Formats: sequence, C-alpha cells, structure tokens
Amino acid sequence: MPELPEVETTRRGIAPHVLGKRVKQVIVREPRLRWPVPDSIHDCEGRKLQSVERRGKYLLLGFSNGTLIIHLGMSGSLRITAPDEPPLFHDHVDLLCNDGTCLRYCDPRRFGAWLWTSDDPALHPLLGSLGPEPLTDAFSTAYLVEQAQGRKTAIKSFLMDSHVVVGVGNIYANEALFMAGIHPKRQAGRVSVPRYEKLVAAVKTVLNDSIVMGGTTLRDFVGGDGKPGYFQQTLRVYGRGGEPCRTCKTPLTEIRLGQRTTVFCKTCQT
Repeated sequence: MPELPEVETTRRGIAPHVLGKRVKQVIVREPRLRWPVPDSIHDCEGRKLQSVERRGKYLLLGFSNGTLIIHLGMSGSLRITAPDEPPLFHDHVDLLCNDGTCLRYCDPRRFGAWLWTSDDPALHPLLGSLGPEPLTDAFSTAYLVEQAQGRKTAIKSFLMDSHVVVGVGNIYANEALFMAGIHPKRQAGRVSVPRYEKLVAAVKTVLNDSIVMGGTTLRDFVGGDGKPGYFQQTLRVYGRGGEPCRTCKTPLTEIRLGQRTTVFCKTCQT
C-alpha cells in the first residue's frame, strides 16, 4: 500500500503539472472504487486548481468551491499523460485541464477513492479524527509521551495508529523502531521519555529519507512522474527477516504483530 512518503512523492510529482490550471472535464470510466465516485466530483469543472496538499495518505486538490479528496488505496497511482493517450483497462478517472494536461488515475484493485467535499476538508469524516502529521512540530516527544500514558498496546501498533500520528505505515514503523533501538512488542506505556525522543527523531528521519529517495517501491507503486522510488534498497530490517542485522550481524527475527509483518533485531532492539 502506498504510504505517506509515496503519497508525498506523488503530490510533489503532479503539482507542477496541474497547479493553477483550470479543469475542463472529469472523466469517470469506473465509478465503483472503495466508495462510489459521486456525481458532485464534476463540481470542479471550469474551476482553477488552487492547491495540491496532502493529509496523511490523502491527496487534497483544492478549488474555490470545494476539494477533491483522493486516496490511492492499495494499488492506485496518479500520473501525467497526454490527453490523446488511450486509457488502459485500469485507468478509471481522468482530470483534464484546459491546456491539455491530463491527470490520470490507475487502480487495478479499486480500493482507492475519489470524493468531493464543499466544506472544510479537515472536518470530513475521513480526515477529522486523524492525528498530527509526523513531519511537523505537532509530532513531538511531549505529545507522544502524553498519548502513550497507560497504553498497553505494542509500541509498533501504537505508532501505526492514525489517530495517534498519520502516515507511519508498516514499513516505516519497522525502520523507525530499529533506528530508535526499541523492541516492537514493548508496551507503549512502558517506553521511557528519552527513548520516545529517539523514536520521534527516527520517524522524521526515516520518512524524510524515503521522500528524498522517492518512496518505497513495493508491488504497484510508482511516483507521479511514473518512476519508482528507491528507498527499498536502503531498508535496514523490513523484508530482511533471517538476514544479518546491518549493525551487529545477528539474524533478524520476523514475526506477525497486529496481522502485519514485523522484522527486528533481538540484540539491537530491547
């Protein structure tokens, strides 16, 4: 599933091509996505695209009369194409601009979403209860310590809770916990303040590094420019179960935690 760095990479990739342009037409070939594509999506036609933002894993395309809310689901991608390029079987939605630019949405599994709101998108049911962005000052040691008070849930599951912080998906939770030296099964309420300080720094570092490298290429994901990310090549633990730890050479342990693959080093993470 595309995670925060992949979505941010997509945002940065498409923004220069569509920002400030007027939408001529929205073509919906397949409305049966995770939720049915509403007819109100056409309300952006004739309007100038004023902003291309991201909230968690959602892309927000802002117009004077509302906002397109786009989620890539498990296999969705956005790319810029020529308007006369024939759509492929899984190309479900096109956003056509007056100058001929086409923003095309492909989603083989159809778990993504194209929605419209004329209200403040921050109040939308999908966005209203989300935690802070991990790359902002709102995601701090003090905040995380406060949220963890009395929590018996595993620190990895806690870190992946979008109500606590958005966008720290499975890959990046594995990597950040390794960088911070914290065992993924340790109870969130039993992590010390100094270790939370390391974890906050690790989350920001891992996410920033991944964005710089264009995200993590797993299965279907490509960036807004159609090119894959390369952060996968630098993963320290994820996908490396049984291989030697890059720090101490101990074989990495792979388990299932919260139904997600979890890889860690028994020596480096306590």
